[in-house]
Amino acid sequence: MAFEGARREPLSTAPDRLPEDAWTTRRGFTPAHNGFFGGNIMAATRRPGRNHLFIPGPTNIPERVLRAMHVPSEDHRSPSFPELVKPLLQDSKMVFGSTAGTVILFPSSGTGIWESALSNTLCRGDTVLTSRYGQFSHLWVDMAQRLGLDVVVQEEEWGTGADPQKIEEALRADKDHKIKAVMVVHNETATGVTSDIGAVRKAIDAAGHPALLFVDGISSIGSLPFYMDDWKVDCAIAGSQKGFMLPAGLGLICISPKALKIAEGGTGRNDRLGHAYFAWKDQLAANATGYFPYTPVLPLLYGLREALAIVKEEGLENVYHRHHVLAEATRQAVAAWGLKPCAKEPKWNSDTVTAIVVPEGADAAKVIIHAYERYNLSLGAGLSKVAGKVFRIGHLGDLNELSLLGAIAGAEMAMIDCGIKVTPGSGVAAASSYLRENPLHKA
Repeated sequence: MAFEGARREPLSTAPDRLPEDAWTTRRGFTPAHNGFFGGNIMAATRRPGRNHLFIPGPTNIPERVLRAMHVPSEDHRSPSFPELVKPLLQDSKMVFGSTAGTVILFPSSGTGIWESALSNTLCRGDTVLTSRYGQFSHLWVDMAQRLGLDVVVQEEEWGTGADPQKIEEALRADKDHKIKAVMVVHNETATGVTSDIGAVRKAIDAAGHPALLFVDGISSIGSLPFYMDDWKVDCAIAGSQKGFMLPAGLGLICISPKALKIAEGGTGRNDRLGHAYFAWKDQLAANATGYFPYTPVLPLLYGLREALAIVKEEGLENVYHRHHVLAEATRQAVAAWGLKPCAKEPKWNSDTVTAIVVPEGADAAKVIIHAYERYNLSLGAGLSKVAGKVFRIGHLGDLNELSLLGAIAGAEMAMIDCGIKVTPGSGVAAASSYLRENPLHKA
């Protein structure tokens, strides 16, 4: 009952009216055109539950990490600030599989860390060797060329990875050691492919070549086995939004003593690629006293501390095992659907993301859109050469069996709704059977 004399606002300006914008219409909502109590009170104005995020990053953030980041602003020059920073720089090395390396944290995406690795160690006109087998290896090539490097590209079929034998042959042929670095994307999320970094290191050593080894571990470090010291990786590149279980915005790099020496001028050259924001020298000087040369991403530092504590509690080897079990369960579902992964052979299978090839004539993009709009499930899109041909299920970060089964069920329903002939319940049954027989933690 309205109060006498109360003014009823026109519908177009009533504050209780949900705006009919792209957000609501794209998600299939019907705004409540007549206010809370007028007209159709059953009109949907919100989505119950939550979004199920199964892209290969950003990943789900644990509640503990969310709470840890809920901090007030503080003075990042205070006398107590090093108590946060110094342990972070030391403890982060654990996830890289390093004791000898030096970690730097940049307010940046992983792409920025690509640039920091190249610009701090190489000179204009230097030659680098890389393999291209997916969207992200392609983008790294593009960056290196833009920076003025001479990039020798070994083209590999999408669905495969770096070929150690071809890398060794190229290095053996480089008698004058013009190649200064080998760049490898460890885990190519566009195709769901993981390359063997240990084998690449063996190839470099077999060729007797002094080239640096740069590894993009953005979608692998913290989820897949990564042994920086054992593999003699010189620059290992990571991002906060994947295995580190944080929001995007923090770039991490672990640098070998060899790469640091070169960055400090150990080669005697003075024509280094230009860098300012990504200068290691400035970061290292400030980090030595527990500070940063400019304002850091404060909440993410607290989140990183909590994420590292979570990893320690679970144990890195258990983290790797859990990711493998969840990935294998996903592959069991794919096989039950009668479909195939984009990875050409099992040896290429990624344990953080599975790219699933849809049947000829089907449009993977429609499956992705439908899964989002109908089931509130976020799946990864196909990129570049595989756009419309694959959809991707990311299975990295803070996940368990039931989390994954929800994604498999949603993907299955979306495919059926879009006319792809898969047997209802087949993928869920195959994955759940595998998960029941294979615990996420080692005995």
